[in-house]
Parts: sequence; C-alpha cells; structure tokens
Amino acid sequence: MRKIRAAAMAMAFAAAVFAGLVPARAAEPLKITISWAVVPGQLTAVLFSNPAILKHYGKSYTVELTHFRGSTPQITSLASGNIDFASLAFSSFGLAIQNAHLDDIRVVADLYQDGIPGYYTSEYMVRADSGITKPEDLKGKIVATNAIGGAVDIASKKFLLTHGLQANRDYQVVEVQFPNMLASLEEKKIDLATMIMPFSIEAHKQGNLKTLFTVGDAMGPAQTTLLVARAPFIKAHRAVLVDFFEDWIRALHWFYDPKNREQAIKIVADFTKKPPSEYSDWLFTHKDNYRNINALPNLTALQNNLNVQKELGFLNIPIDVKKYADISLVTEAAKRLH
Repeated sequence: MRKIRAAAMAMAFAAAVFAGLVPARAAEPLKITISWAVVPGQLTAVLFSNPAILKHYGKSYTVELTHFRGSTPQITSLASGNIDFASLAFSSFGLAIQNAHLDDIRVVADLYQDGIPGYYTSEYMVRADSGITKPEDLKGKIVATNAIGGAVDIASKKFLLTHGLQANRDYQVVEVQFPNMLASLEEKKIDLATMIMPFSIEAHKQGNLKTLFTVGDAMGPAQTTLLVARAPFIKAHRAVLVDFFEDWIRALHWFYDPKNREQAIKIVADFTKKPPSEYSDWLFTHKDNYRNINALPNLTALQNNLNVQKELGFLNIPIDVKKYADISLVTEAAKRLH
C-alpha cells in the first residue's frame, strides 16, 4: 500500500510540474570549453572577465578557457572533443580539413584580421645597417618565421616568390618564437624577422630596424585567426550558442567603447602581467589589428588565404570556404544588440 501511495504521489508531482504548478529544476548552464593562444591578439581569454556586461553568463552557459602555445595542437583537441571552440590560424584551418579530415569543422567567428587598410599589419623587419633595401637583397640570407607553414610564414613566402625568391633555394628559413625575434635579429643570427604586435612596438622603439614589407603587402586582407567549432556541437546547442555570442559581441563593443578604454586596457594588462603603458598607445585603436566588433569573419579574405596556401604547396586540395562556414550564430546574436 505504501509503495502504491508513493508512486501515486510521484505521478501527481510530475503532473504538477508539467502543468506549471510546481517549478521544475532549472537546467545546468552549458560549460563551453574555448582555446586561446595569445593575448591581446586574441581577446578570447579576457572577453568574459567583466560579468557585469554579460547577460547570459552563468545562466545558459559558462566558459572554461584552455591555453595552447599555437593553433596546430588545437586541431587534435577539437577532433577528440576536448575543446568546443578552437582558435585557429587560416593555415591550420586548412590543415584541419585536409589532414585531420574534420569535414564538419565550421568557421563561426572572427578573432583578428591582418592587412586591413587603416589598421596595423604585421611586419617583416631587417637591421637598418644590413644593406638590405629590397626583397631581392634577401638572396642567400636567413629568414625567420615562428612556424613553417603558419599564416605569417605563408605570407612572407608569397611575397618573396613574387620577387623571384624561392624558399630553401634562394634563402634559408628558420623557426624562431615571436618573443625571440628581436634579439635574434639584433644579434645577426637572422636577416629578416617576422614581427607581430606587441613585439613590433618594441622593435620600432629600438630605432635601428626598418620594415621591408608587411602581411598587407604580401596578401592583402588576411583572416589571420578565426574561431571554429564542429557542426554537431553547433546543432546540439544552437540556442545557447546564440546567447554565448550575444555576450561575446556585447563584450567586444564594451572593450572598444572609448569611455571604457582605460578599464579595458587594465583588464588586458592584468591578464598579461604587464604595465598598462605597454598597451595605452595602440590597443583598441587603428594602430592595432582589425577585429570585427560583431565577430563576423571575413570569408572572402579567408578564401584568398587558403588559395595562396594551396598555391605554395601547403595544401593539396582546394577548399570552398562557404562549405565550412556557419556565420548564423554571430549574425543572429548581433541582431539582438541592434
């Protein structure tokens, strides 16, 4: 009799919940795992640091950040399901499709772009006293890149090829991490250094270096880094992901609002453990890389970038970017803010 009565009570409670008479237990927020590699080039790691401006954080979703030294290792983590969003360079995006066979990978958002007129573009620098005044002078010299086959490596190879110089035939390519580029150039271990923000700021302060060419000169607009996810994850959590990107875009607008600039710079400085003065002259201005504040990726640039990657032999297959893009999340999220 007790069992029958307990079952009847359980059924009555369930019916009450269904009818809305008793509040059902709220679903737990979706934990979204996102990778990042560098700040402030990628703002991913700091966008969620000011909960006061986030409408949905802790309600429909939370964020777990995972740091990687570069974009290529993120492909494995994305394939295994260890991360939900990966921050890839255009070069590693192509390799994720070709080598890792991630046919369900989707470009969903912009992180930052290079070579956009009116904004900062990464530089390839030489010593002022090196005697190198034009690209052709690099014949027989040592060119440094952070990673062979990476985005800035592809750009330099593209530019030098248009000037008749082929890698490993006319010049030597070595890998040097970005923080070590300046010292390697000054110590004459290399002849051409690849300089990105914020390392190029320090390079210009030295006064003994000059820019030979830029990523913009080499490739025009470049979708340098982009946020990607896999189609099944997007399909399973679309409503929550629109909430997520609404907060993402809201945060971008806040960081770029001039009235918040001092506080925004402090957030970045605290995260990187550097003084705000290192960022105050350029961050969130036209001296910085371009970021679309509605997180919309530049698919035209990305297509061109991948075409160059194939042209130089780093890709064996043609890739149609439209097949691997889903910008519906950011476009729907942006409409909520306007």
